[in-house]
Amino acid sequence: MSKCQQCIIREFNTLRSLTADELKTMSKEKDVLNFKKGDVIFKEGNAINGVYCVKHGICKLSKLNANGKEQIVRFMKGGDMLGYRSILSDEPVTLTVTALKDMEACYIPKKEILDAIKENPKFSLDMMKTVCGDLRDANASLSNMAQKSVKERLADTMIFLKETFGEDKDGYLDIVLTREEIASVVGTATESAIRLLSEFKKKGFIELTGKRLKVIDEVGLLKLSQGF
Repeated sequence: MSKCQQCIIREFNTLRSLTADELKTMSKEKDVLNFKKGDVIFKEGNAINGVYCVKHGICKLSKLNANGKEQIVRFMKGGDMLGYRSILSDEPVTLTVTALKDMEACYIPKKEILDAIKENPKFSLDMMKTVCGDLRDANASLSNMAQKSVKERLADTMIFLKETFGEDKDGYLDIVLTREEIASVVGTATESAIRLLSEFKKKGFIELTGKRLKVIDEVGLLKLSQGF
């Protein structure tokens, strides 16, 4: 089992603020978990007793609306942490987390996180900054939903996916989503997403090969996302 003190992943999240002794304690108490593509890490409404530090892989965070339709709220990748809002608020989780690729994550018990918050002001401040960042992102997402058209939001999504996950060796986005998942991210019907993806392809913005997607004209997508 790898030691938290030697893990480069912690430099990408709030764990970088922990002292050597705190990291040593967490390293002893954590569990390393592996998930296959499609596995559910936790479900909306579950009570959890720790946080997950993602080492490798990608997952989606989603919520069911009143009609039982999935709405993808955000994505997480290596370096991100899952479940901290539930731990801080002492409430059940409000989102379902599903692996989109094979994943490895370290499960850190709730007690270790709360003890570190009580004893380490820098860690506590970083946790607050992370929660505030989540609130900022949620506000931006709500604003986009209210003010942008579906076409503009889809262009935004293409740019976001490229910037967040990069490209594979063939130049395709290093994340594979179904048409239903793309529609869920954008907040539209699957049929509308399929039609707009075909339109983007015809205009030379993107290239489609099955579920794989390649951004060809990022500048064009950026202009479209801004309403030009």
